[in-house]
Amino acid sequence: MRVDLFGLTMDTPGVTFYLWSPWRCSALEHRLFEAVKGLPGAEIEPAPDELRVHIDDPKAWKLGVQHLSRVLKGWQEEASDSGTEKRGWRWLLEADVDASGYDMHGEKSCFWAYVRLSLDRGGPGESEKGEDIDLNGFGVCVLGAEG
Repeated sequence: MRVDLFGLTMDTPGVTFYLWSPWRCSALEHRLFEAVKGLPGAEIEPAPDELRVHIDDPKAWKLGVQHLSRVLKGWQEEASDSGTEKRGWRWLLEADVDASGYDMHGEKSCFWAYVRLSLDRGGPGESEKGEDIDLNGFGVCVLGAEG
């Protein structure tokens, strides 16, 4: 299947959405996971300390990215009501692989996508106070080619 993340296109056998340690995750991380849980053809896999959703359909991927973007844009717009806070978000991509095609944990290589939030607080006449927050409880794994 071919997946596109805002212009970055990858061929993959499938994608897995993770919610790690659900009891410690923020409400936003839960909302992100809920947004992809109902995708068509999604296979939900509960584990003792994490939840996973597997998809292998490019249309489900595209729909999933739209759902995630809507949740994040809604979170971003919540700040516009108060007027003293600006919110933003972006995707962070990460990968590591050795010469044999495995990551540091011995798993087949893959790309990981995480969300980073940006908060800028401060009003007129105040210095801006910026803060970046990584959502460590939610992640997306774009699997490497099977081989």
